[in-house]
Formats: sequence, structure tokens, C-alpha cells
Amino acid sequence: MKKLVLFAFALTLMFSVNAQIETPQPSPFSKVEQKVGLTDVTLEYSRPSMKGRKIFGDLVPYGKMWRAGANKNTMVTFSDDVTIDGNELKAGSYAIFITPNEKSWDVYFYSDTNNWGTPQEWDDSKVAAKVAAQVYELPMDIETYTISFDDLTNDSAMIGLMWERAYVGVTFEVPTAEKVSASIAKVMNGPSANDYYSAAVYNLSEGKDLDKAMTWIDKAVEMTKEQPRFWFLRQQSLIHAANGDKKGAIAAAKKSLEGAKEAGNDDYVKMNKDSLKEWGAM
Repeated sequence: MKKLVLFAFALTLMFSVNAQIETPQPSPFSKVEQKVGLTDVTLEYSRPSMKGRKIFGDLVPYGKMWRAGANKNTMVTFSDDVTIDGNELKAGSYAIFITPNEKSWDVYFYSDTNNWGTPQEWDDSKVAAKVAAQVYELPMDIETYTISFDDLTNDSAMIGLMWERAYVGVTFEVPTAEKVSASIAKVMNGPSANDYYSAAVYNLSEGKDLDKAMTWIDKAVEMTKEQPRFWFLRQQSLIHAANGDKKGAIAAAKKSLEGAKEAGNDDYVKMNKDSLKEWGAM
């Protein structure tokens, strides 16, 4: 009986140690993802609510920097370089900070995102962009702080910040035209050397149409002849050998061996030497 009581006590103790009470967060986390043109943009922030309080000029004082949300830094991430008010922001993540005033807000994009609240020591060199944005009065209260992507076009969008009766928008531009032009040029110019190389190596590894593999690897090598790639030449030798062209395989292996020696790549030196011995060329 004593053992049973001790066992029950141990189970109770384990349960009390491991059990965790979950309650709703007062400022729940939100993550918003948006494609703008061809650029991926993500917002991550925590959302406080009014709860009967006056916000701007009181809970969030005018003229004092605010974290633009609650808890950890409000953060925006761009997959490409973007432009904000004439400032180029490199692809990556930025914390958003705000100094609110009655008629306008100063909005900062800060390269250090590892803060809880505002940085203890502000570093102007980390300000990637600063925008003075007009405050628009809304006809109704926005109970819960909201950041949205507004006014979407192929080339731009607006980060909209709303709370209480204030709305502020900051426009950013994305490099859609440049990306589309590059994509068109790539397609119109046909496959790249890497495309031919990958297709040829796949056919070899899967034992598929070796005639096509030979054509593709030869094109890849021809396209890179100004700057020969010894790993391309290595695959060329293997594909020619697999397709019964020993002479072509030996020629490619010798060029690959030479390139591997110049690059100091001992693995490719050995592989080429082994193949040349197998094919009776050494």
C-alpha cells in the first residue's frame, strides 16, 4: 500500500512539473506574406489592442520612438533589393521603428532586428531608410494594431500602419521590370551551359538517351571554352565513354586532368588518371 501511495505521489509530481497552462497572449503574433511583382515580402509583428485606452499622444507618446508593435521587433523581410523614398535596401530583414507625431510619423527601417523593444543604444549607421509619412484620420477606431500591404502594383506596394484612428502608409518599390527583363533574356537566349550540363549528367546517371547526353555536354563544354571547367570536361569524358566514343572520352579526360591540376583539385586528378588508365591512355 505504501508503494502504491508513493507511486501515485510521483505521478502527481511529474504531472505538476510537466503541465503548462496556456493562455491567450495580450498582443498576439501575426505574420503576413505578400508577393509584390516578383518579390516576396513578409511582415512579422505583435498586435496590441486599445482596450479602452487612448493610444497616440498617451500610451504611445508623441515625439518618442516606438517599436511599431509589441514584444520583439516588428520586422519586414524583402527577398530582393527594394527602394524606399530613394533609399536602396538590400534584400534581407529590417526592424521597423516609428516616432509618431500628430500630423506625421517618422518611420525607420533598421538593419538590427535583434531587439526587444527599441535598441538600448541607437546607431544611425544601421538606419537603412527613414521616411516622414503623413497621418490620415480614419472615420472609426481600429481596435487592434494592424499592418497591411496596400495599393499593390507590379512595381510597388504600401506598408499600411493602422491603430486607433490613425493610418500611415510607406511605399516601397520592387525591381520587377529588371527581373522580368532578365527572365526574358535568359529564355530567349536559350539554355545556359549549366542547363545543358545538368541535363546531360542526369541522362548519364539515369541511363537515358546517351546520344542526347553527348550533344548536351558537348554544347556545355563549347559554351565555356573561354574558361574551361574541369568538372564539365570530366562528365564529358564519362558520357563519351558510356556512348562508345573512347577517343573523345580520352581527349576530354586529358583536358579535365590538366584543368584539375591547375586548380589543385586532387580528387579530380585521381579520377581522371584512373579513367585514362582504364581506357589505355596512361
